[in-house]
Amino acid sequence: MRIEMKRMILIAAAALCALAASAQNGKTIYNRYSEADDVSAVYISPAMFRIMGKIPDMDFGQGDVNISEIIRSMNGLYIISSANSSVNWDLRRDAERFVKSGRYELLMEMKDDGEVCHIYTLGDEKVVKGFVLLSFDGPECNFICMDGEMPRDRFEAVIAAGAR
Repeated sequence: MRIEMKRMILIAAAALCALAASAQNGKTIYNRYSEADDVSAVYISPAMFRIMGKIPDMDFGQGDVNISEIIRSMNGLYIISSANSSVNWDLRRDAERFVKSGRYELLMEMKDDGEVCHIYTLGDEKVVKGFVLLSFDGPECNFICMDGEMPRDRFEAVIAAGAR
């Protein structure tokens, strides 16, 4: 009985290690696809956000939303835009797996004439810790992932201003 218990514990530990090793995040997805052909990639580091955070207040939209506070709170931004059909399927699968495994909440879904766009957030009623935008339009696939500790009210004000 002891040998069986030890074997089960070892199998469970191996499964957990495999699961942790395959865990996705914005950086993992960025690193996997940023070098592929017909893929545009942008990464903005925490250091760049610190520099940008020193810029005086910046208004967004019709001047009623200040985005400086959000910029100061960001830790990383990963953008992948792919026109490579062989990459798009894998990128979409990995991005969707990422949002599901990270307990992201669907904020918005848009479908229009073949284009599909999903916006997800991670956090609680006070703080947004992550933002993911996935869009698929014919031969193009776009993935945008933002990490940080953004006040939800400020984040929602920027989203609302952008929708106007």
